[in-house]
Amino acid sequence: MTMHLARGLTTLNTKKRKKKKLTDKQIEEYTVKWRQHNKAMRRKHLHSHQFDTVQDYIAYCRGEYKPKTTPVIAPLRTSTPTVRESDKIPSYTSKNSFAPCLKREPLQYTGERRLVGIATMHKSNMVPVFADDDDKTGKRQATEIAQMRRN
Repeated sequence: MTMHLARGLTTLNTKKRKKKKLTDKQIEEYTVKWRQHNKAMRRKHLHSHQFDTVQDYIAYCRGEYKPKTTPVIAPLRTSTPTVRESDKIPSYTSKNSFAPCLKREPLQYTGERRLVGIATMHKSNMVPVFADDDDKTGKRQATEIAQMRRN
């Protein structure tokens, strides 16, 4: 046989407990904490979060406090859309800009290294073959690439 309860029944005691009365020592502790709380709120410029009396602070700590005023949310104000009068929009140029959006100068071949041809290294990997000072035709570099390809 199982120990299940019928639907809607519980073994937990859910009734509200009575709050115990505070002793004089506890009230003194709450008074010290209340002053510290108000001082901290003034330091943080949150004057509206201070409590006027110790009783309000005690109720706040024990979960019984009801705020005196409810915050009012301001309605959202929408502005009318603006329409540009002119069709031309001037481009923005700035002297202080670190990266202006200027057109890059195109890369130009200077002729320092002579391109002899293009070799295939591995799986259609194209590699340029250049002519060196001691190898004017670029034959030596081409044979090195061919040997690397076969190894």
